Amino acid sequence: MRKKPLYPEKSSMKPPRYVAAGIPVPENGIGVQFKGVFSRIRGEIAIARPAVGIPEPGMNLKNRVLIVDDDVVMAKYLASHLSRRNFEVNLASSGQEALRIFRSFDPGLVLLDMSINGLAGAELLERLKRIKPSVAVIVLSANKDPEIIFKASKLGADDYLAKPVDPKELDIRIVKVLDSQRLHTEVTQLREQVRRQSDFTMLFGTSPKMMEVKMTIEQVADTTATVLIRGESGTGKEVVARMVYSESSRSDKPFVKVNCAAIPHELLESELFGYEPGAFTGATRQKLGKFEQANGGTIFLDEISEMHPALQAKLLHVLQDHEFSRLGGKRDIQVDVRVLAATNKFLERAVEEGVFREDLFYRLNVVTIHIPPLRERREEIPVFLEFFLNKYSEYYSKHPPMFSEYAVTRMMDYAWPGNIRELENLVKRYVIVGNEAQIIRELSTHKPIVSSMAAPSVAANTAPASTASVSAIQPSGNGTEFEMPSLLEIGRRAAMQAEREAIERVLAQTRWNRRQAAKILKISYKALLNKLKAMEEQGKGHPKHSHA
Repeated sequence: MRKKPLYPEKSSMKPPRYVAAGIPVPENGIGVQFKGVFSRIRGEIAIARPAVGIPEPGMNLKNRVLIVDDDVVMAKYLASHLSRRNFEVNLASSGQEALRIFRSFDPGLVLLDMSINGLAGAELLERLKRIKPSVAVIVLSANKDPEIIFKASKLGADDYLAKPVDPKELDIRIVKVLDSQRLHTEVTQLREQVRRQSDFTMLFGTSPKMMEVKMTIEQVADTTATVLIRGESGTGKEVVARMVYSESSRSDKPFVKVNCAAIPHELLESELFGYEPGAFTGATRQKLGKFEQANGGTIFLDEISEMHPALQAKLLHVLQDHEFSRLGGKRDIQVDVRVLAATNKFLERAVEEGVFREDLFYRLNVVTIHIPPLRERREEIPVFLEFFLNKYSEYYSKHPPMFSEYAVTRMMDYAWPGNIRELENLVKRYVIVGNEAQIIRELSTHKPIVSSMAAPSVAANTAPASTASVSAIQPSGNGTEFEMPSLLEIGRRAAMQAEREAIERVLAQTRWNRRQAAKILKISYKALLNKLKAMEEQGKGHPKHSHA
């Protein structure tokens, strides 16, 4: 006796189809002919997926579709159709609603009716593409006017579909658009990979110290060990992290970067671990954290020393047990993530001061890679100069001459407190301005450290001397006689002037990011604010001197 099929779908209009595990078996897949193929596995019915087309559930943002249509019946019909194909769908019936949902939902594909209420369809398309240029847009319209199709294409639409929409044709168009989007992403990633490989080659130029770093990377890259990358600001810690990732067996999996200093500690927990709807005011939908996004791959925690102690405990739990719970969540989530961390702080001192957990420090410090500052590998400066000059000459379509031997010598003698980042910005300014004399004056102002092997240059001798002579000798009250201040006073003024120049230089380097400047200067943020206030008051008038 023939058995009845399991889970027949109730329908009086069509022959029954079959459902296994709640997933309907369509007669057609997305863009390919597909017949439900059943096989017995442990007494259960399994469905063979088509070779291409139907996306795996919950994969990425490309599976999120926003349907913008004021025809509610049509919108719900399309939503039902796409939901059966494992897309996460959201609906908007007006331009204003579409913009609001688009920002929070972050879809990979938009189905846009050109004749919606509120904003004109063309204007909405333009604004969506401005917010997220990579989003795929398929325009829907009952009007087959070639002018509308041309305008939509010019504004960035990826495809056009006439209404009423044929579901089979929609499936074909979606596959076509998403394949094109995937190809574009792969090309972009390949270009980025080539660029990074160039960065790697440049970073490990000719210095023996950097060759040691490279050897360490090669030894630890293909393991799952946690790596702590240490070095001053601007030395290339992220480049090293990306090299560890690219040389590992996880290089085809996600690489997720989190700057712990750039995100307020109140928000960092939800950024790292995600949240459930209702976890806090404004949490209207589930959000995946960075650890979930990096599952199977690598997460890079930059400025790890800035993480709040309360959050350090949760990070320690992830490192030990490879699981965590979202904010507002009731269950633990298992993850397989390799952790790379970086800091420009002396973590041992932070542990002594009680601002960094000792147990977390030992968990992170499995393998340490220390990147030496640029002043300890000066032989690489000419390599960096040539690399950045070629890079930004091509970028800005300008071709200034190579630096003169004198300019290179001055750069070799300079201390480079901002390391490679400071050198890169200097070369960038030179390419834009094209004035080598200005660059040399800038180096003189920044108080370069002249090596004992090199003879002091004329500029280095004359500029500070003239400043010292002006500040050291002050006219007396009658304007004819001059009094010489004490050596102690001269030293105090010179120290204040040097401190002022250092602060101004670092602030310019960080674009007046005072917190970052305080880190580079190795003083507290409050101390920097007090010094800036004192400098401001000092600038309002000249210091008064008492006379006998």
